[in-house]
Amino acid sequence: MTKIPKTRLQVMWNRLLAVVEEQGQALIRAAFSPIVRESGDISAGIFDIRGRMLAQAVTGTPGHINTMAEAVRHLRDRFPVQDMKPGDIYMTNDPWLASGHLNDFLLMQPVFFGGRVVGFTSCTSHLADLGGKGMGPEGSDIYDEGLMIPPCKLVDAGNLNDFLMEIIRVNSREPIANEGDIYALIACCETGARRLAEMMREFGIDDLDDLAEYIIGTSCRGTLDAIADVPNGTYRHELIVDGYDRPIKLAATLTVTDDHVLLDYDGTSGCSDKGINVPLNYATAYSVFALRCIIGPDIPNNAGSLEPFRVAGPPGCILNAQHPAPVAMRHSLGQMTPDLVYGCLVQALPDKVPAEGASCLYDVPLRHTPEAARDGGTQFALELVYNGGTGARPTKDGLSATAFPSGVWGSQVEPTEATAPVLITRRELLPGSGGAGTYRGGLGQHIEICSATHEDFLAFLSVERIRFPAAGRHGGRPGRAGRLRIGADGPDLPAKGEFRIPAGASLILETPGGGGYGPPEQRDAGAVRRDIEDGLVDPAANDAKGATP
Repeated sequence: MTKIPKTRLQVMWNRLLAVVEEQGQALIRAAFSPIVRESGDISAGIFDIRGRMLAQAVTGTPGHINTMAEAVRHLRDRFPVQDMKPGDIYMTNDPWLASGHLNDFLLMQPVFFGGRVVGFTSCTSHLADLGGKGMGPEGSDIYDEGLMIPPCKLVDAGNLNDFLMEIIRVNSREPIANEGDIYALIACCETGARRLAEMMREFGIDDLDDLAEYIIGTSCRGTLDAIADVPNGTYRHELIVDGYDRPIKLAATLTVTDDHVLLDYDGTSGCSDKGINVPLNYATAYSVFALRCIIGPDIPNNAGSLEPFRVAGPPGCILNAQHPAPVAMRHSLGQMTPDLVYGCLVQALPDKVPAEGASCLYDVPLRHTPEAARDGGTQFALELVYNGGTGARPTKDGLSATAFPSGVWGSQVEPTEATAPVLITRRELLPGSGGAGTYRGGLGQHIEICSATHEDFLAFLSVERIRFPAAGRHGGRPGRAGRLRIGADGPDLPAKGEFRIPAGASLILETPGGGGYGPPEQRDAGAVRRDIEDGLVDPAANDAKGATP
């Protein structure tokens, strides 16, 4: 067989990235739930015949993308390739195989070309409701948290599994949205499969073998070169986070060698009785993402660039929760792992690591009350997401109201109010919430949500940075802590729990600010003046001092 020139392989790689991006956009455009179509809480990818990820859509969260990279391997091993037929699509929402909690559905479709399987397309997105106690931290085990679907066929040779769809519908408070979102996932897989086959036909190739080896080999070599720039050694760090009813210790040991990086969570607190536990696949996804943001960030994310990174943790620690631990709100601590990782990595690369940020999404599932369901009131289930400020960077301020590490876009006012009986009466940046420094931390935001009817509603909260704000780096000051309350004069709420919002009152969220970087007194005077003029700081507060405007 004629060897394909490298220049042609590179062109094909670029085309593959375009294909997978179209695949992801198909999911977003067809989805019903606002968290998918407005916030981009998805993943989409293309895999070779061995189940190795070759490309991922730019839009998507690390929690979905990097878990998908491993989940396809599991499904590929579970279902023999020789038994697959054109039009088959497989599905699961098993948290330990898919994306860490039940609300994320993962699909995989074999791609046929020339009468045989040549690869796979896959995608993940978040479904609004799967019964049980719903999206909240109050479950005592996985069975409290809703419907779990083991790996199975969703579509058999083009025929939808109607019985499975009916099971999903009758186990949800949002059956129409769930059904629509599953169809969107199917469309995503089918779009990727169709475009991949068209690409192979256009380039005149019969399989993806040569392209896969080029992508994975090139990416792995580039990543190893980037690792070589990190001093070998062992680096340890601990991070104390809010937890549910008591603080939790997250601990990590980062070992850097010539050919791999190992992160070990030994020393981390044990599991919680509440649904904030994290399966190892999800903790790994965010930890490796954080490492890759510093080590070889320009290298595309695929099986090759992920291969040198390894993560371990003692079974039963809160970052390696075992079945049947409750994991509904696994994002709360899973998204704190980048700050844990950076506490290690800054010891090796002191000038490349940002300050701590808000990190954890301010995820706000809302739902009707039990009496609304019983007495014919308005019924709904909606999940909103808001972001705090990122940590200041070594050469720039932090970003305000920006999701890092999740990348999930904040919920917008108009789609929220069009979807559910709630009003967003106030949403604005929170001046002074970013930590002072040579470079200022990003700002959090102030949001007020109330009922649009005479009925109460429920909020299921699981956030972080209420007790322990984002720390500054290299002399930068901490960001402001987050704050939750019902009504402007109401007492502060804990970071996690189920809360009833009375009609006529507002749920008030103040998301955390990012930590500052470097001594505040070294901040450029012009930057201080612009901060004051733009209303980003209080001129009488500490974060405006240290330079003369």
